[in-house]
Amino acid sequence: MNTKYSDLINQTFYFPQEEFTLNKDNLQFHHIDLMKIVEQYGTPLKFTYLPQISNNINRAKGWFRKAMEKNKYDAKYYYCYCTKSSHFSFIMNEAFKNNIHIETSSAFDINIVENLMAEGKINKNTYVVCNGFKREQYIENIARLINNGHNKTIPVIDNFEELDLLQEKIDGKFKIGIRIAAEEEPKFEFYTSRLGIGYKNIVPFYRKQIEENKNVELKMLHFFINTGIRDTAYYWNELLKCMKVYVSLKKECPTLDSLNIGGGFPIKNSLAFEYDYQYMIDEIINQIKIACEEADVDVPNIFTEFGSFTVGESGGAIYQVLYQKQQNDREKWNMIDSSFITTLPDTWAINKRFVMLAINRWNDTYERVLLGGLTCDSDDYYNSEQNMNAVYLPKYNKEKPLYIGFFNTGAYQETIGGFGGLHHCLIPQPKHILIDRDENGILATEVFSEQQSAEEVLSILGYDKK
Repeated sequence: MNTKYSDLINQTFYFPQEEFTLNKDNLQFHHIDLMKIVEQYGTPLKFTYLPQISNNINRAKGWFRKAMEKNKYDAKYYYCYCTKSSHFSFIMNEAFKNNIHIETSSAFDINIVENLMAEGKINKNTYVVCNGFKREQYIENIARLINNGHNKTIPVIDNFEELDLLQEKIDGKFKIGIRIAAEEEPKFEFYTSRLGIGYKNIVPFYRKQIEENKNVELKMLHFFINTGIRDTAYYWNELLKCMKVYVSLKKECPTLDSLNIGGGFPIKNSLAFEYDYQYMIDEIINQIKIACEEADVDVPNIFTEFGSFTVGESGGAIYQVLYQKQQNDREKWNMIDSSFITTLPDTWAINKRFVMLAINRWNDTYERVLLGGLTCDSDDYYNSEQNMNAVYLPKYNKEKPLYIGFFNTGAYQETIGGFGGLHHCLIPQPKHILIDRDENGILATEVFSEQQSAEEVLSILGYDKK
């Protein structure tokens, strides 16, 4: 009988895959021996595989280049990195090796931009697209960037008052974009996004506040769908509505030359994941070109703001199964040496699923289990895999430690989890390592941060104050 964990995976999915392979009975991720990583650094452990960031950036650039060539699309493509997915310096340093641009969301982002400029990571040719609702500090920081001569800074207007606030702080002429408030999917809790200005109000807003304003140059229309770029009637309908606004605005505003379609590329959340990126980009470019040709206007430059797609597939977490609790006739709980609430907050906050696989013991028989974290909280668990109704892992054996990995966790988890701060039940933040390859493909690892200590936690709580 085929009762090994390796048999289960092979019967359920196409395996091996590009990033997941097997070495005897141990899992390899991008040909990295994960058990060696565990033996060197221990668990719980977070890691970032830096080359995957550049790989995904260049994949997307290639898809857009092919789509534009195929459709004879006579404009440029600009890849922006959406900083809110991960602000860490090691992410930025890797991403900006690839001649890309940057999208910001709040005030401190501008301080990061200035730091990157000082270090030569970005320069005067780098677009800085400033999204989000802009409070006073964000306005001041954007103005400082523009007043210091960075004329490729484009604040994207989110509401009717922001333009006046920016003009009060910025000296002379500057460029802007306008964000469309897209209508949400029918099953969503509300009808229209809280971000941006409504479809019907864009052109009147331009006529009232921009058309005769000699200090403002409208360059960009920004469009983003909360559910991401997916092949659904909803997405294509919203894109068509966006294009109607774009061509109407373009006919009145000759300086408008760019369409920002935001982010929203999905990332792999299961070994069964399928998504035709090239087809989606081909069709987006085709639809934009058709709308512009029918309206007899020039096609726009295309900006994207991929965040999760840029960094998500670079990250992972590894845990040890500490103990198994048989709570009733059917439910076995494998207890991990950390907390899902602490380290993978999206698993409980929005029921997000990541690729989850055993790291070792693939030639052992398997069992159905539930996975529990260390906190005293009923929500600290992970109990189902995407496309499956349960978690299956090699059978628990006290004499043979079992390690499990969660993959493609590189976006949002550290910032949502409160990196460097307090965590639920004071479960410590795990060690985080960086994995890189040199030009010869030789692996190198380094510790970015050690596991949080009791002293660090008590200091935050004020117990070291005299």
